[in-house]
This record gives sequence, structure tokens and C-alpha cells, in this order.
Amino acid sequence: MDPAMTYEKAYEELAHLSREMEEGSVTVDALAEKVRRAAELIQFCQAKLRETETEVNHIIEGLQPEAGD
Repeated sequence: MDPAMTYEKAYEELAHLSREMEEGSVTVDALAEKVRRAAELIQFCQAKLRETETEVNHIIEGLQPEAGD
């Protein structure tokens, strides 16, 4: 995956691939490659979401008052 890839770029590309496949504009010869790329993008997006969730949870935990305060 491109190191400059962002969640937004990956999601946009995934949406484009999805539209292409839904419209039937993907040839049978290109279908496997498109599905493979879509799977890579899905994995990237899932990892980004998990990473962001973890980071947000840590930030929120830091805002919580300590027990006994």
C-alpha cells in the first residue's frame, strides 16, 4: 500500500471500484484484479479505523478523572 494513502483516498478508490463492478463496466479479465484491489483497500480502511478508535479511546481515558479525585 502506498505510504501516502489516507483513509479518505482509500475509501474514494473503493467506492469507484464498487461503482465500476455494479455498473458491469469491468471485464471478466479485469474482475479478479479489481476484487483483489478492493480487498486490499478494505483491509487498509479497517486497520485505519481500528487504529483511530484506539487512539481516540486513549485520549478519552486521559480526560477521565482518576479514581479518588
